[in-house]
Amino acid sequence: MISAATPNDAIALDKLVNSAYRGESSRQGWTTEADLLDGTRTDASAIAELIKTPGTVLLKYVDGQEILGCVELRNQHGKLYLGMLTVKPNLQGKGIGKELLMAAEQEARKQNCHVIYMTVISVRKELIDWYLRHGYQLTGETKPFAFNDPRFGQPKMKLEFVVLEKKL
Repeated sequence: MISAATPNDAIALDKLVNSAYRGESSRQGWTTEADLLDGTRTDASAIAELIKTPGTVLLKYVDGQEILGCVELRNQHGKLYLGMLTVKPNLQGKGIGKELLMAAEQEARKQNCHVIYMTVISVRKELIDWYLRHGYQLTGETKPFAFNDPRFGQPKMKLEFVVLEKKL
């Protein structure tokens, strides 16, 4: 079941996101950033802040009592930003990410947004290819990887983002 996360979900979401993106547990899946960044991807306080931010919804994919996936959606001037798409590492490749993408598109339509866009670290070719297979296109735009907050990790190399978007 997919529904909006609440601040009460922040601790579980923190564990999920960090397990999928960083550290040894992330290597069970194919979305790991462990070779690109040290540290954590986020923390519970940042997730709670995100959930409370006007214009932002964090969808969670729940099976029973366990959160198995999530995605951040933020309305930015009539376009829906998609971020932090996460699936529990040992369940990646089973369709949960695809379901979260479809839910994101439904949310975009609900908010009258006709474009969904995202940034992906440019060296993450496998992930970029996955989004391309799901109808996203590279815009040709790049953005610097410029996080000064250690809560979002420390790059092991020079990184940049590419921008992808999908018109609905």
